[in-house]
Amino acid sequence: MQHTLVLEYNNVAQLEEAFALHGKELACLMIEPIAGNMNFVRASIPFMRRARELCTEHGALLVLDEVMTGFRVALGGAQSVYAKQIPGFAPDMTVMGKVIGGGMPLAAFGAKRSVMEHLAPLGTVYQAGTLSGNPVATACGLATLRLISRPGFYDALAAKTQALTHGLLAAATSAGVPFSVDSEGGMFGFFLMPDLPQNYSTVMQTDSKRFNHLFHSMLDAGVYFAPALYEAGFVSAAHTDADIAHTVDAAKSIFASM
Repeated sequence: MQHTLVLEYNNVAQLEEAFALHGKELACLMIEPIAGNMNFVRASIPFMRRARELCTEHGALLVLDEVMTGFRVALGGAQSVYAKQIPGFAPDMTVMGKVIGGGMPLAAFGAKRSVMEHLAPLGTVYQAGTLSGNPVATACGLATLRLISRPGFYDALAAKTQALTHGLLAAATSAGVPFSVDSEGGMFGFFLMPDLPQNYSTVMQTDSKRFNHLFHSMLDAGVYFAPALYEAGFVSAAHTDADIAHTVDAAKSIFASM
């Protein structure tokens, strides 16, 4: 940690201050474009735009952690979502996890040619791992890529996710329960508060007792959300309209009891 600065998510002023004080020393800025370990919190457009500008200005690499968002929010990952809203936006490096192996143990990173040329055999940096190029995981990953590349796949996935999130919001609103929700592609998150939080400290203001009641009640109804208020949720192509309807119906009665 002595070589790492930890900044508040979506805090543009703090980001600018860090570069003003340490710009010459910063090798990279690492960001999860949609944070999935403080529930679902997306980086704001101004924050992401400024991150790209500052990295370019100071010669630091902009590294996007797409371990959670890669192939879940879009075929091109979260970076493709931001590229539609920020002209010329692209990271210098992308890190991905087991999603590229269809859930099997696999990970990878990729970067611009100017960075990758530093790796062996072209460069002096040697990189290897026990599971590098594992044939079973790679085969699963290729099979997954073929499935998710089919026309309309992400439109259908997003529609399912939105049916779930809109249904939960309507159920909570009808019951008078403070509730906010956001989603992108197959990734979603909800909060027992009226407005979507922008950083970790705000997320942790969620009423944990009420969340625990919601979680265990939904579990009793056969619906398994993540058991902590700081975990994002995922809808998959395997979920059916009946699954979504059952989840929303269960939430209606539980919200009414809250």
